[in-house]
Amino acid sequence: MTREGDYFTRLVDPERLREYLSAELGPVDDEAYAVDHHQEGHSNETLFVTWDDRELVIRRPPPGETASSAHDVLREYEVMDALQETDVPLANTVLACDDHDVLGSDFYVMDRVDGDVFRESEPERFATPDHRERIGTQLVDTLSTIHAVDVDAVGLDEFGYPDGFTERQVKRWSEQLTWAFSRTTEEREVPVLYDVMSWLTDNVPEEYPHTLVHGDYKLDNVMYAPGTPPEISAVFDWELSTLGDPRTDLGWMLSYWRDDDPEPAVPDLTTTFMEHPDYSTRRELVSRWEEVTGFEYEHDRFYRTLAVYKLAALGEMFFRRYLEGNSDDDLYPQMETQVPALADRAMRIIDGDEPL
Repeated sequence: MTREGDYFTRLVDPERLREYLSAELGPVDDEAYAVDHHQEGHSNETLFVTWDDRELVIRRPPPGETASSAHDVLREYEVMDALQETDVPLANTVLACDDHDVLGSDFYVMDRVDGDVFRESEPERFATPDHRERIGTQLVDTLSTIHAVDVDAVGLDEFGYPDGFTERQVKRWSEQLTWAFSRTTEEREVPVLYDVMSWLTDNVPEEYPHTLVHGDYKLDNVMYAPGTPPEISAVFDWELSTLGDPRTDLGWMLSYWRDDDPEPAVPDLTTTFMEHPDYSTRRELVSRWEEVTGFEYEHDRFYRTLAVYKLAALGEMFFRRYLEGNSDDDLYPQMETQVPALADRAMRIIDGDEPL
């Protein structure tokens, strides 16, 4: 059985997918096959597939035109596959496919992992001071494990170009934003983002460590295993991973971690339960990362501003996709007002009004 709907049919032809999986994994009976669209994410699309006694996950780009490099699922598969034998917690990789006759795009298949992804609240089993503190330290320690990967040993030594990475981040996300603006400015403009773009360009750090970076590391891109104490069982959403500056990962994670902050610019993407005093503060998370990695977290305003700027660029790309009819995500039309709110947040960080 499958879930039906116009957008769903743009994502997957269940019969073509079944033919492909049958050829790769062996055939199954009708009642042992099902496909459903998982709608929690807001970038690449996720499909849940029941295949006999196996639960699988498929990742593919959204339909329609997308910004260059923004939805590279085969790159996501490549890094996950390379990290299978490391200490980084991951789902098991299964298949990668670049034959667009199957789904109309590249896609990959992985095993489904059991556990909890925190989006609105903490699981009741973690509602103790020790567990709440451990949620944050697990998050930082797992990020530190990513930053400690021996890229030569796992065959990722040519996975990116760390020299000049941070400067390229500003340039690339500015290009993504400009791509989105080429359509969205017909509806409204966000001039503050040009000021943020200029400040970031002028304040790129000259030196930084070189490591594997995840590119989208935050609380709701990891899964905590069943049971206690809190233990991360998988890190997801590797599409932006590369070799580069680990402080960009930390700044991105911190931009989502609530502390003593104003109302969130994008409530639907903001988890707030860590405002409880049992949870670690951002400064405590930074200290933990510095202790475990041996790196210093310098240029905080730059890295957190870059994170919010990237989120604004993503939001503007979401808004463009909505305007062009290439998403059924209810979040996307909200970007008309929430991207300007993100631009204002970036300026608050630049001006020192939203400190670490």
